[in-house]
Amino acid sequence: MSAAVQSPSVLPPPVLSPSVLPSSVLSGVVLVTGTGTGVGKTMVTAALAGAALAAGRRVCVVKPVQTGVRPGEAGDIAEVIRLLGPSAAGLVTHEFVRLPEPLAPQAAARRAGLALPSLDDHADRIGALAEHFDLVLVEGAGGLLVRLDDAGGTLADLAGRVPLTPQTASTGVGAVVVTGAELGTLNVTELTVEALRHRGVPVLGLVIGRWPTNPGIAEIGNLADLPRLTGVHLLGLIPEAPALPPTLLGVAEQQSIDTASARP
Repeated sequence: MSAAVQSPSVLPPPVLSPSVLPSSVLSGVVLVTGTGTGVGKTMVTAALAGAALAAGRRVCVVKPVQTGVRPGEAGDIAEVIRLLGPSAAGLVTHEFVRLPEPLAPQAAARRAGLALPSLDDHADRIGALAEHFDLVLVEGAGGLLVRLDDAGGTLADLAGRVPLTPQTASTGVGAVVVTGAELGTLNVTELTVEALRHRGVPVLGLVIGRWPTNPGIAEIGNLADLPRLTGVHLLGLIPEAPALPPTLLGVAEQQSIDTASARP
């Protein structure tokens, strides 16, 4: 009888403190994008905001277009504040556009009979905020190439439109890509990183937004394969059921995990 496949031991990645996170992630204008809907962008936005606030930074979180919520309902901005709890003291937030149906912004605006602000309008407002904050986190809607205005502008295009200020001239506008750990993540993550590089947007790091409680061989292998194949540093991961406020957990020591011990 063959030996039973053993589940991997509980991974004990170290907590990334603000001093460990690259300064580029905690300053300037940082776009928080993802490989799709539901990968954990809002959780990662809260974790980055919390790290920057703990480091004494002035932080603003922006949601250019929020869909799927009606007036008075809680959207992603409210979720960031909820996740951070008392740590959100001092955080400034802005939601530019709200649309009731849970659709991509163009479709939601079309069904609501509304015109979306232009990408330049969004960029100008973000640039103005950057003059007053050390870090402006801009959380996208869905994946990177979701259209944010009626002309087809995307979050990837937004990076090149934000006016640089004395505060952001040295840092510019970069992006953090939130992705999954499951089978299939390598392709969509590489495509997202490639699209950002094609537009000249610096990719500041990857984050796994929902690390499973019981990872299999694919998930554990992807800890090493994601940074290896994209050439982008893996900033960390957030467990599926994180303690609050959420914190990025480092995985640098897990790159050499023996995947033979993981469940199939």
